[in-house]
Amino acid sequence: MPRIHFQQQLAELKDQLLAMAALSQQAVESAVDAYLQRDKGLCKYVKQNETAINTAQRDLDEMAYELLAKEQPMAIDLRFILAVIKINGDLERIGDQSMGIARRTKEILKHEPIDLPVDFAAMGEFAGRMIRSAVQALLDGDARLADSVREMDDEIDRMNRRAHDDLLKLIEEKPNLTPQAMNGILVSKNLERIADHASNIATDVIFWIRGADVRHQLSMSMD
Repeated sequence: MPRIHFQQQLAELKDQLLAMAALSQQAVESAVDAYLQRDKGLCKYVKQNETAINTAQRDLDEMAYELLAKEQPMAIDLRFILAVIKINGDLERIGDQSMGIARRTKEILKHEPIDLPVDFAAMGEFAGRMIRSAVQALLDGDARLADSVREMDDEIDRMNRRAHDDLLKLIEEKPNLTPQAMNGILVSKNLERIADHASNIATDVIFWIRGADVRHQLSMSMD
């Protein structure tokens, strides 16, 4: 009977984490839409969402630490709870990066709207897909899907480097557009960091399933 209760608590922990993930995904989508549409109202929504994310993070951490203390889980259950705590932190930081995009949006409203040579919508969609896939890997216990998320990180790194180079070139050619271009560089970096957190989530899913720490494998293979 106690074992059944423990498994129910683990299921509840997973449900809470999925709810947290939904908030973080919504934060990214709303922040990118706010930037693309120059929508001050959406910026306010992102701020409200961040408050909800911060509250959810505290509640989830408390639930996880209580399970660790009371149940003293072993093996895969222990790894799952540890992974939840780490994933929870990455989801909260995704909310922080989304707030960064909202702040960039408020700043850009002070300047004339221009078309920058960067596909921010594609970057936002790619980062969002990484988050969704990482969360799906958690939901399904699918380490191979988690592997694919980590591999996707290279592409958004390339997108960010391309955006950085193109926007610096724009500044050289049209110095009067420096505020808008610098703002775009920061938004691109926010999106790249969001993708990094999605990759971290995938890494923690792999740790839970396989019991393997793969944090540095990709970087080592590139050296």
